[in-house]
Order: sequence, then C-alpha cells, then structure tokens
Amino acid sequence: MAVSFRDLLDAFEFASFGAPYEHEAYLCRQSGRIYTHSEHTDDVEELPEDIEDRDKYIRIPHKNELDLGRPLVFAFIRERLPDELHEVQRFFSKRGAYARFKDMLERKGALKAWYEFEAEAQEKALREWAEQNSIELVIDYCEGAP
Repeated sequence: MAVSFRDLLDAFEFASFGAPYEHEAYLCRQSGRIYTHSEHTDDVEELPEDIEDRDKYIRIPHKNELDLGRPLVFAFIRERLPDELHEVQRFFSKRGAYARFKDMLERKGALKAWYEFEAEAQEKALREWAEQNSIELVIDYCEGAP
C-alpha cells in the first residue's frame, strides 16, 4: 500500500487542527484511502464501521503526538531567538499562547522563518512516522515545487 505524501500531510494537518481527537484522520492500510472525522461538522464522510480494526486502519497522529506543539516552539526559540525564551515561556503559561507567540514573531520579523521551521519539522516527523508504521509514501508530482 502506498499513499501520496501530500494526501498524508493534508490528513495530518486536518487531525492536528484544534485539540487532540477533535478531528481525526485514518489511513486504510489496504487501499491507501484516508478517512476523516470531526466532532464539529456534519459535512465530513462517515467512518467505516470497522475503523477500530488496527490491522486495517491506522489513526494519523495529532501534531502533539509527534512533539510538534510546544516542544517545537521552544526548539525554534532556542535556535533562532534565544533572548526571547523567557517571554515565550510566559506566553505558554496562559491561554492564547500561540497567538501571542506569532504576534511576537511578526514584530521580530521571524514569522516566515517560523513557518519554514515548522513545515520542515512536520515533514520530517511525518515521514519518520510513516516509515515506523510501514507506510510507503509516493512522491507527489509537484513535491518540493514553490
């Protein structure tokens, strides 16, 4: 079974939108088809009845399961803006941390660098997850294109 990396990334982003388990995505190990489900909308297709069959389906992880939430923020700050570490730690002690974090990055002219850092880390982590779960990724035609 092979799956397009772009399709897997799209499903990962869907599953990672919001809190863990608010949105879920599953990959059928036999067909490569991806199924999505959200607690917040009715316009997503129904999941197969046998979705709990772990031999047939694998749940695509939320970004926090791959350490792509707060740990990634702090890795970026330590690498790119170490003088801001204390301020970012303060942000993450309260609600709305990501909005304040991104506002600070905007002020520092580092928002684009953050998005690139995040995208690179997500791709690497998702490829490693796929390899660990014996998921063959096919190279998308325009992968790597601007």
